[in-house]
Amino acid sequence: MKRTGTVLLSLLALSACKVQNIDRAVTQSSVERIVRTLSADDMQGRGTFTPGIEKAASFIEGEFKSIGLQPLNGADNFRQSFTMTRIRPGAYNVSVNGKALADNQVLAVTENAAVNWTEKSDVEVIQVKAGETFFDRYRAISRANKSAIVFVDASHADAFKRLYEFSKRGKIVNEVKEGSSKVFLLGTDDAKTFSLNLTNVVETLPLSNVAGMIPGKSKEKELVVFSGHYDHLGIVKGKADTIANGADDDASGVTAVISLARFYKKLNNNERTLIFVAFTAEEIGGFGSKHFSEQLNPDDVVAMFNIEMIGKESKFGRNAAFITGYEKSDFGQILQRNLEGTAFTFHPDPYPKQNLFYRSDNATLAALGVPAHTISTDQIDTDKFYHTVGDEFSTLDMQNVTATIKAIALSSRSIVAGKEAPKRIPKLEK
Repeated sequence: MKRTGTVLLSLLALSACKVQNIDRAVTQSSVERIVRTLSADDMQGRGTFTPGIEKAASFIEGEFKSIGLQPLNGADNFRQSFTMTRIRPGAYNVSVNGKALADNQVLAVTENAAVNWTEKSDVEVIQVKAGETFFDRYRAISRANKSAIVFVDASHADAFKRLYEFSKRGKIVNEVKEGSSKVFLLGTDDAKTFSLNLTNVVETLPLSNVAGMIPGKSKEKELVVFSGHYDHLGIVKGKADTIANGADDDASGVTAVISLARFYKKLNNNERTLIFVAFTAEEIGGFGSKHFSEQLNPDDVVAMFNIEMIGKESKFGRNAAFITGYEKSDFGQILQRNLEGTAFTFHPDPYPKQNLFYRSDNATLAALGVPAHTISTDQIDTDKFYHTVGDEFSTLDMQNVTATIKAIALSSRSIVAGKEAPKRIPKLEK
């Protein structure tokens, strides 16, 4: 809920100059303007591959230009563009024992452009019987390497429908490739003969991260990344309001990235190169951050500040945030030292069962050994607005957003100045 109390971010140990700089660069009015714009209805929830996300990207580009950021090395604008392939159901003709099945009885898990099988095909035949847990069986079968036709008892109709509706959105992949397929058929058993002719629609679609930088003065090759994702869920089914505005998730984080860019551009004293990036397609698989990580040498990245959902008071109360993967490096300890004498504190992730460290855009670079962490204040175990149409500007505590941005700016100083570097994270084994 929105709060009206005063947030106290004491800056007793800091010089008056630094306080003045941060207060000029990060004001609550400027923070509110950015969050309001990104979470407005005319952004249509910033769904991937929609006009709304394109409008959001253009807005972020304009902010980076007005701040005076430079495009990344080798780029002539702030777009880091790439394409992905979407495969979605097309024409499906399926019959079992000579009887045609309706489209909503067919659920295909495949990256192939087409699937054509009969009972003579070399595929495994599996049954999901009444009394079994359909979602567990679905996951296990989907992960197997061998192609399979799966006959699903009619008692699983409700669970089957949920997955069927989700499958109509399509699957995002790097490219179409021949591989194993699994086709689930609802309400079928004792199948002596079957015929499947499935043709999928294959589309190549554009995506763009929005990225800019401030070159370092003495350690230009050493990179510090500030990031958040600007996509959200878009238009969703609902009785009245159908726009998932994503004010907290993650307009608040992108607002932090833009605000930090303005702060550090005004200071103009960063020894390391600072990269500010708004990622696309986090909600559908983290494709934007994966592409970003492929465009640089991870060994050059000293630290990554990924900012996700800072719109509400944390579990630890006012003037506090948590850091995912806190125990994996000394990133959090460095940040806390830089905040000595202030009221703000950073804490380890209080939701380890949620596996948040590998659920956000920090994950790809962290897996490559970068001290890449996500900073958040969200009480994700109780947040009733998370991934709903209720995640709107009116639900945010803008004083919390502003205080957290200021804390990140102050806590990152020694890393930006080239004086400290967090310990590397052990690389994730493939």
